[in-house]
Amino acid sequence: MGTRDRFPDDHFPARWWHALPDGRIQCDLCPRDCRLHDEQRGLCFVRKREGDALVLTTYGRSSGFAIDPIEKKPLNHFFPGSTVFSFGTAGCNLACKFCQNWDISKSREMDRLMDQASPERIARVAADHGCKSVAFTYNDPVIFAEYAMDTADACHARGVQTVAVTAGYMHAEPRRDFYARMDAANVDLKGFTDEFYFRQTGAHLTPVLDTLQYIVHETDCWLEITTLLIPGHNDSNAELEAMSRWLVDHLGPDVPLHFTAFHRDDKMADVEATPLATVRRARHRAGPGLAPRVHRQRA
Repeated sequence: MGTRDRFPDDHFPARWWHALPDGRIQCDLCPRDCRLHDEQRGLCFVRKREGDALVLTTYGRSSGFAIDPIEKKPLNHFFPGSTVFSFGTAGCNLACKFCQNWDISKSREMDRLMDQASPERIARVAADHGCKSVAFTYNDPVIFAEYAMDTADACHARGVQTVAVTAGYMHAEPRRDFYARMDAANVDLKGFTDEFYFRQTGAHLTPVLDTLQYIVHETDCWLEITTLLIPGHNDSNAELEAMSRWLVDHLGPDVPLHFTAFHRDDKMADVEATPLATVRRARHRAGPGLAPRVHRQRA
């Protein structure tokens, strides 16, 4: 293997941070703005201060790999019928009480990351298996952005596309760098009130809306959106209609919106699974402005 084909022996230097006057270091990757003393980790758990610098502790380390249909991401209009090579790491910069990958996204055990692979090796394996794209998924690629971006560069060198499956919670500067390397994204729009975001994810709505608008208006990245419907929490007619109006007004009518069904998991084991009738109602409430249409399908 060449030099760049090896994963790092030490923690990888992180980008997007600055030193504070009080001696702490602030991570500038996402709106959490974690301020760290030496040896402290951010809320995501994978970005850590070591000495006078910030490092990414999961570069070159994955929680697993799989070959999936692209529709599983879900992306229905990005090379439909193709296969995608999927991988993720561990940790997350949100704290969703309903997380359905909680064993990965909330892992605090680095020894769960049993598989090691350089960006070049991932690109090579994806190409060798005939995958049209590589997806950064399972946990949010925002928190391993350096690894995802290097992998995207390696993929593009081999003619392989890249996909981000993300909550879209990041600051403007890293967002520009990150989406410059993504060919498609599925962004989880988890609800449409700031109260829901704050109470159920520990985050805020506005940065996610900013990401959606940035992708559509400032990049060539193909976008699809997914909303997980949680009974009694984000599935009211008023919220669904407000969300749909915002999407049409700010993104246009051509961005696909997926509604998916919640099942009991993590800290929401007391909430019933989403009935099929709720998914159908959501589709109806989305209105004619989001009627199925495809004007930019990639094939």
